[in-house]
Amino acid sequence: MKIVLLGPPGAGKGTQAKSISNRYSIPHISTGDIFRKNISEGTPLGIEAKGYIDKGQLVPDEVTINMVKDRLTWEDCKNGYLLDGFPRTVAQAEALEGFLADRNEKLDTALSIEVPSSFILERMTGRRVCPSCGASYHVKFNPPTKAGVCDVCGSDIVQRKDDTEETVSERLEVYERQTQPLIDFYNNKNLLSTVDGTKAINEVFESICSILGSVK
Repeated sequence: MKIVLLGPPGAGKGTQAKSISNRYSIPHISTGDIFRKNISEGTPLGIEAKGYIDKGQLVPDEVTINMVKDRLTWEDCKNGYLLDGFPRTVAQAEALEGFLADRNEKLDTALSIEVPSSFILERMTGRRVCPSCGASYHVKFNPPTKAGVCDVCGSDIVQRKDDTEETVSERLEVYERQTQPLIDFYNNKNLLSTVDGTKAINEVFESICSILGSVK
């Protein structure tokens, strides 16, 4: 089972990715994890990527693609994998397609968790965290017993800077702009599967399992 996972920030990709990985016994491969591992281990690709990052530059597609290609040759990927954060562009998607074709393999599906921007805004801007103990809350869906105060340690809870409406809106706009061509790419190849991410976590996972059962 070879899956590309797509979805906007706040769509619950992380939660579903873990469940998919466990259910189908395939590794959850995040580009962020690949970058961190290569950089920390000082691999040639990691050193090259760090050079761009240290200069505040974007890591070129070629470097990212080569890191992912290397990761997909590991033994734990022999029965499939779940790609999260890759591809981000059509060029990366084409490179993945070529890599798989060279190995006489193919992608099973590009799974997109769809959630309206208004829903994500409410979900993310309402999040609050306790800076002291790390407990998390939501002003509407999971409020503390006493407004603004952590149930666990009594500290004041706060909104993270990346959860403000302005920041969340900007991230959603960037995602939409970058990802729509990718959605079109996979849709044109009849590889796109969509699931309603506004439902309860277990319902979303059931829908995902139904989709994955039908593509095999």
